[in-house]
Formats: sequence, C-alpha cells, structure tokens
Amino acid sequence: MITAHPFNPPHLVPLVELFGPDDAILSVAEQVYRGLGSVPVRLKKEAVGHIANRLASALWREAVHLVAEGIADVEAVDIALVNGPGLRWSVLGAHMAYHLGGGPGGMTSYLEHLGPSQEKRWADLGTPSLTSGVRSQLILGVETEAAGRSIPELEAERDAALIALAKLRKLQK
Repeated sequence: MITAHPFNPPHLVPLVELFGPDDAILSVAEQVYRGLGSVPVRLKKEAVGHIANRLASALWREAVHLVAEGIADVEAVDIALVNGPGLRWSVLGAHMAYHLGGGPGGMTSYLEHLGPSQEKRWADLGTPSLTSGVRSQLILGVETEAAGRSIPELEAERDAALIALAKLRKLQK
C-alpha cells in the first residue's frame, strides 16, 4: 500500500506526494502520475502533512503571527507573499532561491555570509495561537481582501491564474 497525496486544487496543481515501503510500487505510481500530467515526489519517510502542506503550514503560521502581532494586516501579508517569494517560488524552490541568493558562490556563500541573519529570523518566527481575537482579525482581513467577491468568484480567479501560470511554466521548460 502507498500514499498518494495531491495538493489542492488537484485538477490544476500537478503535485502528488508519494510515500510507501515498496520502491517498485512507488516507481509504477510515479510513471502513472507522470502519464496523467502530474508531478510526483517521494517522501523518504512518513511526515504529518507530507511536504507541501508542512511548508504551507509553516508559512501560514508566520503569516498569522504577523497579523496577530500587528506587524501587518492580512491583505499586506498576502500582497507581500504573492508579489515576493510566491512569485519567485512559482519558478524555483526555496533551496535554489537561496543558492542563487549567494551569488557566484551559491549556497556556500549564502550560508557563510547570510546564514547568521537567517538564523536570527528563524529565532524570531512566531508561534501564534488561534485565539478568538486572532480568528476575528483573520476573518475580517480576508473579507476585506475579498472585496465582496464570493468564494466561487475567488475560486474562478484563482483557477484562471493557475491555468495561465501552468501554461507559462510549460513554455519555460
């Protein structure tokens, strides 16, 4: 038996995370998913939330912390994410982004020169609680950001953007 975990919305996001004890079955599953246009990745060991949801949860935890601490409102956090790291992450992963951030020396240079400042940021990351006040801030924030658009309207906008991005990524390869 294997786990094959898609990322939402699965009809538009090609990621499928695979985990299981049998390499032969995992190899067949990878071929099947690739044949369907998906992008499978293997977990080397089981982890709650797999890979993508853990990354998304870690990021959202800090996004909630920024709102809870009054550092920024929901919309500012979302704008910063979409127009900063989110844009960059749509074409390369976090590790490769920092490798390039190291300049000609790559990851080695980044870690030598900027590793200490990265560790300071890590030490300062928050661990918010979803208190009633924080929940209210988040709900009001997304309602403000949605600007009266319904969930189906927001989903349609998201889906259209994901389709356009997927087409661009195919051209990139």
